[in-house]
Parts: sequence; structure tokens; C-alpha cells
Amino acid sequence: MSKLLIVVDKLQDWGPFFQYDGVMTLADYLKWQGKSRQRVRLINLCRQSQYLGSGYYCSLLAEARNHHAIPSIKVFNKFNRDEIADVIDDIPVALTKQLNKALADNPETQLTFQLYFGETNERSLKKVADYLFEAFSVPILHVDLIKKQQWQVKTIRIGSLHKLTESQQTQFAEALERFSHKIWRLEPNKRQFKYDLAVLMDPKEQFPPCTPRSIELFCKAAKKAAMDTEIIGARDHQRLAEFDGLFIRETTAVNHHTFKMALKAEREGLAVIDDPNSILRCSNKIYLQTLFEQHQVPVPDGLMLFKYDQDNLERAADLLGLPMVLKIPDGSFSRGVVKVKTMTELRQKMTELFEQSAIILAQRYTFTEFDWRIGVLNGQALFACKYFMARNHWQIYKHGSGKTQSGAFSTCAVSEVPAHVLDAAIRACAPIGDSLYGVDIKQDGDQVYVIEVNDNPNIDDGVEDLYLGNKLYDLLVEDFIRRIELKR
Repeated sequence: MSKLLIVVDKLQDWGPFFQYDGVMTLADYLKWQGKSRQRVRLINLCRQSQYLGSGYYCSLLAEARNHHAIPSIKVFNKFNRDEIADVIDDIPVALTKQLNKALADNPETQLTFQLYFGETNERSLKKVADYLFEAFSVPILHVDLIKKQQWQVKTIRIGSLHKLTESQQTQFAEALERFSHKIWRLEPNKRQFKYDLAVLMDPKEQFPPCTPRSIELFCKAAKKAAMDTEIIGARDHQRLAEFDGLFIRETTAVNHHTFKMALKAEREGLAVIDDPNSILRCSNKIYLQTLFEQHQVPVPDGLMLFKYDQDNLERAADLLGLPMVLKIPDGSFSRGVVKVKTMTELRQKMTELFEQSAIILAQRYTFTEFDWRIGVLNGQALFACKYFMARNHWQIYKHGSGKTQSGAFSTCAVSEVPAHVLDAAIRACAPIGDSLYGVDIKQDGDQVYVIEVNDNPNIDDGVEDLYLGNKLYDLLVEDFIRRIELKR
């Protein structure tokens, strides 16, 4: 459980708001000790944001104490080093268009709007506000707009709590409550939970990495270990500072909110599964193939095919033979993976796939009745399953028009898995990290081939937990607590 502090220059600055015992002056913060190893969140509302001002020193000392402050010292330095213009110049064209659409009927030529913890009352400006708050995580931010040929951000400034009007104070208080509602909660000594864990899910996802029942079992295991869990969604990214850890149970991708939330959580000092490095490394099959080859992890023979290379067809056919498998780098659940049997098919599918990616991975095709899935956590095998191919298909998943079929499965004890399969799984994860992974392996007699490592492996009730039962969820919770304690 983390402690939230609010630091001001003068206590009267906080006078209009809820009286919370975590509010203190900078002088009091210098004397404050807190509990040993307690995780501390700090909202810096000091008046002076310039270099060597009170606000600057507050965040500087917070960083030295390993307290997580907003604004961070890096944000203050962005303002003090005049990096604002660079961020404004980099605002995506799509956001600029949205800004102009939102203000199309406004007769003014200059406007100022405020962000309170990244929130604005102007719904049409929400994405612009999100972008600016991501770049400058500041409790109060003034955004100055100017209209020349079109509307654009002129500059941004750090706002002061003591200068807010009564209506602005109300907006600030409401945004603060949403940003960190722990202020309104009971203090840690009055609660039964020692840790707070956010579980990121999308209830509308077609192929989620967890069933609702498995999430329920995980949350029950967490509760036994004094860990409170809360299901969050993509819109809760600003609330991450409230938690000690983040468990991503949504299919991840680099160009996706899951990656952004993993990055933000890591910056906030949370224990994160999947951590951003694992997402980055596992989400690209080109990267994995190269990484495995460098670390001598057994993989199928493969070849990278470049869009503008004229010798693609001949080189692929000569080296790998037919049939072969073609993969786009970021496909998942058997999507973006095709098998070609003839040169005509090869030419056709390569043309289609090059529309999605400048590089395609071609691999030698090896038929097996099933793929091993070895769950690995912190470098140790956690569970083992056999995923059988879908009926009359060469993959586990068979995607049809409006319907997806999958093959059968068989779960077994880790001790029953052939030693060379387990060894390949552990070796494959070692250069990626120490997170939770699902390693897909083909076994052909004494030969094994690592197909890929998934950073977000399925854990479904009645499948991956079939052998260990509730013990599987206990082990996941224990590892999260270990990671949280290491962060402290």
C-alpha cells in the first residue's frame, strides 16, 4: 500500500480542499520520515517551478528519496531547458486537425484552457490533453492556443494552486479525486490489504489471455495474500500511480495502449507483467528470430525477406523448400501466418503480406500434431500444455468467416515434459527477461524448435491451470509480491 503526500508552499493553499493528513509544506516534507520501505507518491503543488525554486527542490528531493513525484524533476527540466517548443512542434497532425475541428466555430484568435491531471472540460480536446499530459505530467497545466491560418498550441505553462478561481478549484478537486482516489480511502493501518494490484482487461476482446473465471481465481489468491485487486481499462492510465503493480491481461502490442500503460507503470515504479521490454521483444517475430539465432536457441531454419529484394522468391525456395511458412512480424493467434505449397502461392502470399510489413519471416515448415506451450515465470517453468492443431488444419487456430476453431489440449506436470523441451524454453526466455512468458515449441523426436515466446500467455481455467489448480494463481501472486518488495 503506497502513501500519498501533497506538498505545498503554504498550508492555506490547500485551504479550500478536503482536509487530508498527507498535506504538508515543503519544510515539513524535509523532516518527514514515513515508514521504512513504504512506497510514496507525491503531488508537488509548490508555487515556484523555476530552476532552484521550491517546486524544483521538492521533486529533486523526492527523487533522491525514491519517492515518485508529479511533476518529476525531468518534467521541470523540460520547462527550464525550453524543450516545450520541441514537444509542441511534434504534436501529431491528426491531433492538430482535431483541435481545429473542435474550434472551427470559435471567433477568437487566442484561447487558454487548463488541464488538471490531464483532464479538460472540453471533450473535443481530450486527445490533445492526453498527449500534452503524457509529455508534461503536471497537476495544473495552462495551454495557450493561437489562431493564425489554423489553430495551434502556442505555449504551455505550469499553473499554481493558489491562483485558481472557485470554479477552477472545483474542477481541480474532482480531477484529483479521479487521479488518485486513495485520498478518500482509509489509511493502511485500517485496511486489510498490504498491496494494490491493477489488472488490465478488455471485456470486449475476442481472444483474451484469461477467462473471467481465471481472473476471479487469481483475485481470490491475491486476497488471501493481502493484495487488493482492481480491474481497470485503457481509460484508467492516469490512475496507475495508485497501485503497487500492474498485471496486463489483455493482448499486447507496441502500437497499442497496453504498451503505453506498461511504460507509464514502469516509470511510476510499479511491478509490471508484462513489462514494456518484454512486449517490445516478444511482439516482433523478426526480432525473436535474430535474438534466438544469436543466443543459439533452436529455431526452424528461417530467412528474412525484404519487400524490394528481387531475389526473395528464389532464395526462399532454395533455402527452405516447399511447403514453407510465411509470417508478418506482429501477428498473433495464428493470424498473419500462412503456409504456401507452390511457387504461385508463394508469390501471391508474399505480395499480400508485403502490404502489411516491409519484412516477412519465412521459415521451414515442420509438421507436428501439437505444439508444446511452456509457461515460464522468473526463469522457471510454471506450467506445461500440449496444444493440438485444429481439425483438418496445420495450426492451432483456424480462422474462418465469422468463426474461429481451435484444437484440443492436454495439460501435464512440468516434471513430465522432456528435458530438452524445458531447456529450450528456459533458454529462449533468458535473453528476453524475467517476466511471465508462454514458449511455443515444436518437438520432432530429439529435435526441438522454438517457434515464438509470448509475453502475454493464456492462463485459462480448466486449461493451463488444469494440473496445478489454485496453486498456479498462488505462484503468480507470490511472484508479484516479490517484485513489489524488490521495487521498495
